[in-house]
Amino acid sequence: TSRTLREPTAHKSYREPMKFSKSLALIFGLLLVAGAAVPAVHAQGATDADEPGFIGHKDKTFKSGAEVSEFQAEVSRLMDIIINSLYSNKDIFLRELISNGSDSLDKIRFLSLTDESVLGAGDDANLDIRIKVDKENGVLSIRDRGVGMTKAELKENLGTIAKSGTSAFLEQMQKGGDMNLIGQFGVGFYSVYLVADFVEVRSKHNSEDKQWIWQSKADGAFAISEDEGEPLGRGVEINIYLKEEAQEYLEEDKLKELVEKYSEFINFPIYLWNSEEVEEEVPLSDEELAEQASKAEEEEEDVEETDEDDESESADDEDDEVEDEDEEELPTTKKVKKTVWDWKNVNDNKAIWLRSSNEVEDDEYSKFYKALSKDDKEPLSYTHFKAEGDVEFKSILFIPEKPPQDLFDNYYNKAAALKLYVRRVFISDEFDELLPKYLSFIKGIVDSDTLPLNVSRETLQQHTSLKTIKKKLVRKALDMIRKLAEEGQDDDDEEAADAAADDSADEEETKYDKFWKNYGKAIKLGIIEDASNRTRLAKLMRFYTSKSPTKLVSLEQYVERMKPGQKSIYYLAGESREALEKSPFLEKLLQKDLEVIYFTDPIDEYTMQNLTEFDDFKFSNASKDDLKFGDDTEAAKARLKKVKEEFKDFTKWWKEILPSEEVETVKISNRLVTTPCSVVTSKYGWSANMERIMKAQALRDNSMSGYMASKKTLEINPDNAIMQELRKRADADKSDKTVKDLVLLLFETALLTSGFSLEEPNTFGGRIHRMIKLGLSIDDDIGLDDDDHDLPPLEEDVDEGSRMEEVD
Repeated sequence: TSRTLREPTAHKSYREPMKFSKSLALIFGLLLVAGAAVPAVHAQGATDADEPGFIGHKDKTFKSGAEVSEFQAEVSRLMDIIINSLYSNKDIFLRELISNGSDSLDKIRFLSLTDESVLGAGDDANLDIRIKVDKENGVLSIRDRGVGMTKAELKENLGTIAKSGTSAFLEQMQKGGDMNLIGQFGVGFYSVYLVADFVEVRSKHNSEDKQWIWQSKADGAFAISEDEGEPLGRGVEINIYLKEEAQEYLEEDKLKELVEKYSEFINFPIYLWNSEEVEEEVPLSDEELAEQASKAEEEEEDVEETDEDDESESADDEDDEVEDEDEEELPTTKKVKKTVWDWKNVNDNKAIWLRSSNEVEDDEYSKFYKALSKDDKEPLSYTHFKAEGDVEFKSILFIPEKPPQDLFDNYYNKAAALKLYVRRVFISDEFDELLPKYLSFIKGIVDSDTLPLNVSRETLQQHTSLKTIKKKLVRKALDMIRKLAEEGQDDDDEEAADAAADDSADEEETKYDKFWKNYGKAIKLGIIEDASNRTRLAKLMRFYTSKSPTKLVSLEQYVERMKPGQKSIYYLAGESREALEKSPFLEKLLQKDLEVIYFTDPIDEYTMQNLTEFDDFKFSNASKDDLKFGDDTEAAKARLKKVKEEFKDFTKWWKEILPSEEVETVKISNRLVTTPCSVVTSKYGWSANMERIMKAQALRDNSMSGYMASKKTLEINPDNAIMQELRKRADADKSDKTVKDLVLLLFETALLTSGFSLEEPNTFGGRIHRMIKLGLSIDDDIGLDDDDHDLPPLEEDVDEGSRMEEVD
């Protein structure tokens, strides 16, 4: 039939127009006849004939004389869902079958503790799992030497599941659940039908002399009969007759990859029947030896003829003697490549987390980390612990020396870099709920015996055990980072004396310095996101200060060296440390020898909105209104009150000149020493630095600026000579436009020095140009640009010279 179907496709008459219609009619006629006469399976076989590599198993039948039974109704529905599944992750079938094999091996090992005879002798005593492929027949076999199943157990466990788990699984699937749920409900074996047309389970149990075979096509029935095949001794062998689209599971590399991914740390060795090309030395055949000798004689004759033409007879004799002496024996063997098949252990990495941390050496942790993370560098730190209580699990956490390049890219959609195992079986590395986002850089494993196998992402948030695991993991991760920080502090204390004696002997960068450089932003994100661990995270913060401009310090160190009576922790945020050191906001703080923290990372502004106090000390932003130093005497308070009264009219007049939408008030400053004036913001509004950051946002919401950008306060320095002179001029003539112009210029200058940007920089530039003209005694009309006509005019009736004197 297949030949009949293919003949029309090979017809060449399409090149002859006169015969084309007859050919087309013949093709349709043959197709109709073939379609009516050939069953669908054979029609499919005709297509498959072009692919000789695949052998179909859909028409494979049960063994003759087998006892045929119907599947339980729920199991039939279950297998119908699996067989018709469109889910792409079919790899899980191997994980499930290996996990089942491991459980079976655990059972026989447990029984052997009280009766060693159950293990048997020879190969039967070797507790392992073996995987083998038969590419010619398209069969994948998985065998374990576990406890095995009796005939009754085969029927009960594989055909009539009496658990409610099947119903629960079906309900989840009907709601759109993930196929990864399989196994959580005790139905992991049936995942084999993701890839199988036909399944055989051969089993031998110690309690029975006979060996049984269970067969099913997942069509509603299964058969059990006595197995007359190769004796198993003990255990189970599953033969999977693969579907056409599942032929990739016959490739050794694919199977090795899956075992390493899902079952790398199974308690028992997993062997794969593996081929390998090796070079082997074999003796030459008689024909090859004869041919080799013939070639050697021909080459010798050629050499002798050359010597006779060029050298004397006596020289030839000498050469012959030398040649005879140096003549090497001809090889009698050759190297050939040969394909060798042997069992290869594919899970030789040991689950070191199962051992006590006291028994594991540092180099073992390093080797394990490199295998786990595929990183060639040593980890910065690690912690190995066992959690006990309601939920028991073991874990090893590592901090990589360098973060991934995309650590903060797609931050809220990035999964934690932890691998979750349940009883040494890999479940997933995409669980967001194991660690919070800000700790996503931590790599490691978590292995729990209390979690159900195959916890899915859909049910994860509802699982109370995982919530407990997360809480303990976060605590241990932060403890690991804290210990790393304390190691750095201990090193600093030891080297403090030497550093003081030798200024050039800067300490080498500590491990925690490296950590903070790479992961400091993550800790700050944690302060924003994790309120329950905010205090712990605050202790991990590092920063530069006015007293430590080149060496990072902690909040605990800052508090230790606070001045007596100091009630606040002072900080200032800006673009760079150099800019902050010259800020007018710090003048009085530095004069009083109060330490100020420098924050230069844009995220610091957000962090400090959430971190309001530490160790019962409030944080105080040096650029905000109402800055207090905590050491004011009664005399200082009385003096300030007197100065405010003296400048009352001047500050009121200045406020009237300034734009009301920009400035809320003008008042006497207690933070300035040399600078004439500065602009501060209210306690709960954006600072100048925060306003700069928000304006730089590409997708910012302009409506937010309306209520978050607080009105500004202009603070003037009453001790500054400029302020004192301006007050005198204003008291003398409040309508003097030159003084008004200078006051506006001072305000705009204060905005810039305080970190704000100008809404109208051209107006500011015009004022500067006009001051320059006054200084150079240049008439306003000379070289006046059209744009200059828009500038606010100066007092027209005042003479140029007198105006310059006033400015002077």
